[in-house]
Amino acid sequence: MISTKGRYALRVMIDLAEHSSEGHVPLKDVAERQQISKKYLEIIVKELVSAKLVSGVSGKGGGYKLTRPAEEYNVGEILETMEGNLSPVACLACEVNDCPRADGCQTLPMWSEFDALTRDFFYSKKLSSFIK
Repeated sequence: MISTKGRYALRVMIDLAEHSSEGHVPLKDVAERQQISKKYLEIIVKELVSAKLVSGVSGKGGGYKLTRPAEEYNVGEILETMEGNLSPVACLACEVNDCPRADGCQTLPMWSEFDALTRDFFYSKKLSSFIK
């Protein structure tokens, strides 16, 4: 399940993309448009900045903006930044499946297929496709 943090991060990224021509967008403006608490957005944006998905400037004329064009972002990277790995089961969350039952697990193929479907779905959706 995608948390509010992941969903709100996506909304922030869409808002910044829609207002990219304005330069750095004040967080209070994003909060008002998205009807999300500015305090909660500060937490979200801090993580987006750490992941270098957005950049921020303090002071007069400050705010946040995307670090690259909207068409270069996909939903998968935004959600994984906020949620961590999106795999449905723990044994698929790591590069190497070190589960001692992996070789004989009857359900692993199903989970692997579901994982691939989910990943392909989110990584195929571009941020630019949500811009009005």
